[in-house]
Amino acid sequence: MKTLLLGASGATGRLLVNELISKDIEVTVIVRNKEKFETLIVPNPKIRVIEGNILDMPDAEVLKYVNDNDSFLSCLGHNISLKGLFGKPRRLVTDSIKRIVNAHLQSESNIKKKLVLMNTTGNCNHDENEKPPLSQRFVVFLLRYLLPPHADNESAANFLRISIGQNNNFIEWVAVRPDGLIDEKEVSEYQVSVSPSTNVIFNPGKTSRINVAHFMASLLKTTGLWQKWAGKMPVVYNCA
Repeated sequence: MKTLLLGASGATGRLLVNELISKDIEVTVIVRNKEKFETLIVPNPKIRVIEGNILDMPDAEVLKYVNDNDSFLSCLGHNISLKGLFGKPRRLVTDSIKRIVNAHLQSESNIKKKLVLMNTTGNCNHDENEKPPLSQRFVVFLLRYLLPPHADNESAANFLRISIGQNNNFIEWVAVRPDGLIDEKEVSEYQVSVSPSTNVIFNPGKTSRINVAHFMASLLKTTGLWQKWAGKMPVVYNCA
């Protein structure tokens, strides 16, 4: 099994690399700085590191990486800085996902491939008719128009949910929604829910990054788990 991972140098992405390798999945990562990334991970022959930016690559190069892999993963996010929050590209996550999906759809391959997107509980799954508390909806409304990364997260999930849908012949997807992210050294017991169980703004739950990585890798490796969550936006919480 081979997968293409975007966002591998981030706090969750680098943990996901380790989880994929532990499950005997070969992983190709596309990172801006190869030398810096290689200081963050333990060298392994199952890891292929490509230096570059998926948005700047020629179509033929993107198609090559898409054809070479069975699945795609994204832990992309915006840096917490003025440039990262308000600079270009404002649709980093959305445009990167579209680049990969469209390359596969426009190829001559008739193979159905999997895509797993790391998203956020601040983004509602309207397929489930989620109705967050009014206070949460008000803050999210402000974030949508004042903070470009949140709008990007919503746009990326909506591209999968609406444009690709749940019955596409060539792409199956899952958008994983962690709640309040924390750092832990080891995988711990966690639960996966259809929708958030708390007010994600004023009473967020906790989700360790390593548990998110474990769940994302498990989706690719475990057929029953994938079948359960394909086309959905599961929420991951640490167990108390």
